[in-house]
Amino acid sequence: MSRAYVSDVLPAPVDTVWAVLGRFEDIVDFVEKLSEGGLEGEGGPAVGSVRRLVLRDGGRVVRERLVAMDADDRSYSYDFPPGENPFPVRSYRATIRVRPVTRTNGTFVEWYGDFDCDAGVEAEMHEAFASRYSAFLGNLRDHLGLPPATRE
Repeated sequence: MSRAYVSDVLPAPVDTVWAVLGRFEDIVDFVEKLSEGGLEGEGGPAVGSVRRLVLRDGGRVVRERLVAMDADDRSYSYDFPPGENPFPVRSYRATIRVRPVTRTNGTFVEWYGDFDCDAGVEAEMHEAFASRYSAFLGNLRDHLGLPPATRE
């Protein structure tokens, strides 16, 4: 099992960040790579819900299933519905978590994916997932009107 992991500290209160990032069904609101998306079926997000996402580049549809949600812990996990994995991996489960940074009133965000694949594509898949999570967090910064991340 491999893990692609990205984290960031955002200069915004945790409740502000979670109000956007915690809406599984509304990722299209801030991810630039997506042209449309939302939950399939009726009702709000619940474990087992599937979000349907349309990529801007080519209109390909990707479906993701919510497999765990803990609003109190400010985290959720998702995977691809059986038989719909768009990557050359045998299994995949991504998790998003946010935590308060009490010293600065900021937010620590982590986005990671655990996956299993053939050794020959492991590095490629690690880079593919990590670069997506990093881009998505950059999109989140833009959506929230925050300055770009800097290296210290």
